[in-house]
Amino acid sequence: MGSAWLSGINLYATVLTLGLLQRFHVASLPGDLGFLSHTWVLAAAAVLFAIQFVADKIPAVDSVWDMIHTFIRIPAGAVLAASAFAHFDPKVKLLAVLIGGGLAFSSHGTKTATRLAANVSPEPFSNIVLSLIGDAIAVGGSLLMAVHPLVLAGIALAAVIVSVFICRWIWRSLRKLFSPGSAAPIS
Repeated sequence: MGSAWLSGINLYATVLTLGLLQRFHVASLPGDLGFLSHTWVLAAAAVLFAIQFVADKIPAVDSVWDMIHTFIRIPAGAVLAASAFAHFDPKVKLLAVLIGGGLAFSSHGTKTATRLAANVSPEPFSNIVLSLIGDAIAVGGSLLMAVHPLVLAGIALAAVIVSVFICRWIWRSLRKLFSPGSAAPIS
């Protein structure tokens, strides 16, 4: 489930990190996640991570990238979760798909909303900092998941709860910003 949550933040960094951990026998990934260590998966993840690394630092480009990846990260999170539970009963796999997709949706939605809010600031530094934090969370979370999966599960649960409050705050702020009568009078 940690891989599903992390995929909503940075799918390619998560896949690349987990694949390398499996490839170099640092971790043994559960279920069918071992496919992440295949050369073609690692190469594709590395190329896409390099593209995302650049695109994610540019205001507006990052938001377009995130919107497109709504249709990639969330299903990928569901697939990663299902792959981790590949050897379980079909009911458990279905539950993993639903929860994995929900976790990816939660982290992706929070990331996208936070980045949209940062894009309204005139300076580019907040975008770069937020992007680097996201990269660090994806790589660090993948490493943590390999060593202490229950710790990452607790972090993901706490993050889902916090993301609900962040999304509510951002939604209210944007609604106030764009509501009629909130504009400053023209002098």
